[in-house]
Amino acid sequence: MAGLTIFAPMSHKSGFVNIVGKPNVGKSTLLNALMGQDLSVVTPKAQTTRHRIKAILNEDDFQIVFSDTPGIMKPAYKLHERMLDAVDETFTDSDLVLYVTELGDRNIDDDLKAKLTVLNVPLYVLINKVDKGDQASVEEAVANWRDTLNPQIVLPVSAMHNFNLDVLLSKILEVLPEGPPYFEKDDEISDRNTRFFVAEMIRGTILQLYQKEIPYSVEVVVEEYKESEEIDRIKALIFCARESQKAILLGHQGKAIKKLGIESRMKIEDFVGKKIYLELTVKVADDWRDNDKMLKRFGYE
Repeated sequence: MAGLTIFAPMSHKSGFVNIVGKPNVGKSTLLNALMGQDLSVVTPKAQTTRHRIKAILNEDDFQIVFSDTPGIMKPAYKLHERMLDAVDETFTDSDLVLYVTELGDRNIDDDLKAKLTVLNVPLYVLINKVDKGDQASVEEAVANWRDTLNPQIVLPVSAMHNFNLDVLLSKILEVLPEGPPYFEKDDEISDRNTRFFVAEMIRGTILQLYQKEIPYSVEVVVEEYKESEEIDRIKALIFCARESQKAILLGHQGKAIKKLGIESRMKIEDFVGKKIYLELTVKVADDWRDNDKMLKRFGYE
């Protein structure tokens, strides 16, 4: 028919992209950079990420469900075993696996190498922190990982400086299958609720403010979250493994816990976009990292 223009429907891609790697190589920084906001806790300390976190990136023609995972390490507690269980899931439920390493790291555990080389989905190796090296060291690293894992792509990136992340996104979209979105395209950016992120912000602040074993011995649970128009009221419990750790968390005359509350509150207010009242209570749960009942309560199934 003359004068009639027919538009083909725009194709839509959707899929699951799982991020794995050793502790402290920049997995969470990468996820936050790709999402354009902080969803995963980032600190210089290893084992910052404990839970698997799904982050949903939506555009008109695609939906990417990223999954940030705990760093791969040798377990010392049942907690670590649960964390590694979450990592193992990522090898079987994805459309693409991103293995993140850092410039200067040439080694990989034999068991992990075996899992990555028999994937039924594409594997991309991302060499992070390339801003800390020169061209020769980057080229050497690219060649090393091509030989070691034989992935579809080896890509130098800097999550901190957003280097090559646009290239990464386009390469991800190349291999994602066509299909409808898995999640509603509204304001939802994660499979986790606000309570989870509030607890993670408090735990992240503990990682920043406390030293030695304290950050690795605590878990945070939001016991109560009451919303109102003017101010949200939050009660959070901080569980530690021993009485001596409780004393350190509280500090002399409560000064340490007060500082923790102030800095945590500021982060939470930025996240929820309104004023909050935050009440923190420290409790001792003896050796909770090896207690199946407590681990289940804390969400480590």
